Amino acid sequence: MTDNNNLIVYCEFEDVHVADVSLELLTKGRELADKLGVKLEAVVIGDNLDGVEKEIFPYGADVVYKVADKRLYPYTSNPHAAVLINLFKEIKPQVCLMGATCIGRDLGPRVSSCLHSGLTADCTSLEIGPHTDPKTGKEYENLLYQIRPAFGGNIVATIVNPECRPQMATVREGVMKKTVFNPDHKGEVIELKADDYVKPEDFVVEIIDRHIEKSKVNIKNSPIIVAGGYGMGSKEGFDMLYQLADTLGAEVGASRAAVDAGFTEHERQIGQTGVTVRPKLYIACGISGQIQHIAGMQDSSIIISVNNDPEAPINTIADYVITGNVEDVIPKLIKYYKKNSK
Repeated sequence: MTDNNNLIVYCEFEDVHVADVSLELLTKGRELADKLGVKLEAVVIGDNLDGVEKEIFPYGADVVYKVADKRLYPYTSNPHAAVLINLFKEIKPQVCLMGATCIGRDLGPRVSSCLHSGLTADCTSLEIGPHTDPKTGKEYENLLYQIRPAFGGNIVATIVNPECRPQMATVREGVMKKTVFNPDHKGEVIELKADDYVKPEDFVVEIIDRHIEKSKVNIKNSPIIVAGGYGMGSKEGFDMLYQLADTLGAEVGASRAAVDAGFTEHERQIGQTGVTVRPKLYIACGISGQIQHIAGMQDSSIIISVNNDPEAPINTIADYVITGNVEDVIPKLIKYYKKNSK
């Protein structure tokens, strides 16, 4: 294989399906590959990969590398890292995207450190653009802009990697939109042998049994979310939100400040360090609206903010602002919704 300079997405494979975050990255990858004028590629590593390309091709992939071996599923660090490191040495992609999942967070740093390429974690946006080195004046075209909040969310940083390849970034599930490129799109399948990429000693760890507890909270797919921030004041304050959510058939979410204060559990956290959501209706109660939180809910169709601070940052992106104390406003919302839903 020769240097291809293409854009590649590592596709996570779990329970005979490609993970949603990987399909979201293929959607974004297709857009970026078109701007760069290169092919979009995907790599899937695991077992029982028959027909997996049928899930991937509709999202615009031109090439799918399949590495199938029963020793490669479920995921373990060394073999998967070895496949990517050695494959990337062969094909030399210019960009590699991964999900910021427990697998991506383990795999990305291993691959990037071995290839000396650097990696930006938890990107909220990816773009292609030029860059001029302020020290040398050297100009670069078509670099990957890896964009993420930094310094505690006080700024949005754009990170570039001018010299080293591949340019690597991880993105959380839900940050990018998943869209089928063309249901009839077809590409090339390249099947690779695990033994050509992985040393026998990399298989020293064997998973005998796995227990995965599924999350009981399905906040990502809820059409209505009632979210609370530190302004809810207490765990008891959050009880009002559960009552409102129950009335509306909604799910309860939270800002990081509310989770850190112990008002509710972490799996309800929305934002840069939680989940990204796109509900039809988002009711933000006592949330000031730091940049990390806004990154996780700004694509909601309608945003209602309930806050006693008229200058709260979240009000700038809200469609409707109710200025008042949450303990006064929310019981009234519950009362009127109950009355009007009969």
